[in-house]
Amino acid sequence: MSKILVEITNLKKKFEHLNNSITLFDNFNIKIKQGELVALVGPSGSGKSTLLHILALLDDPSKGKIIINGKVTKDLSDIKKDNLRRETISIIFQDNNLLTDFTAIENIMMPLIIRGENKKFIKEKATEILKNVKMVDRSNHFPNQLSGGEQQRVAIARALIAETNLILADEPTGNLDFKTSKEIFSLFLKLKKLKKTIIFATHNRELANRADYKLFISDGVIKRVNARH
Repeated sequence: MSKILVEITNLKKKFEHLNNSITLFDNFNIKIKQGELVALVGPSGSGKSTLLHILALLDDPSKGKIIINGKVTKDLSDIKKDNLRRETISIIFQDNNLLTDFTAIENIMMPLIIRGENKKFIKEKATEILKNVKMVDRSNHFPNQLSGGEQQRVAIARALIAETNLILADEPTGNLDFKTSKEIFSLFLKLKKLKKTIIFATHNRELANRADYKLFISDGVIKRVNARH
């Protein structure tokens, strides 16, 4: 039986403005198991990115509790949050956040360089992962020499090398054509087989329907919806 990797209890996020407030979601509860592929869907501005930022420990909820890999996140200091993020969470942004002054392989190596691991070992591992994402012939290219799909593959490879259990992806195929989107999604399916938990925000209905289930966010409510495979 798969263990619970993420547990969310009574989660609320509210933004206060000058004369009013906006509640993106309230009283949200869910347990997400290791190896689950979850699609976040809903209209633009509904709170998909905000929920991902909260799960990535980049934003704080207004109320509620989040447990990731057995750790209650609100009790953690900033240093411990950084450590939990480094060890457990990988984030893939729509604009992929690659470092422009570094080549594809150097971008992929970065999480392990930050951890202080052996350079020779890191390079060998990065080369192996580049083969997995069919990018080995582009390893010495800089981000501006790569297509959108290639850049996103590098971003996914960077998430792979970190060997984290939780991968959060914010519109990872939003800027890509249909064929490239399917290729990126096939990488997610490979990660799922490796027992990684992937939570991805998307407007792509077909990809959302291939997840284990969907979380639909709208008008302050998050509902779990079974995907149609």
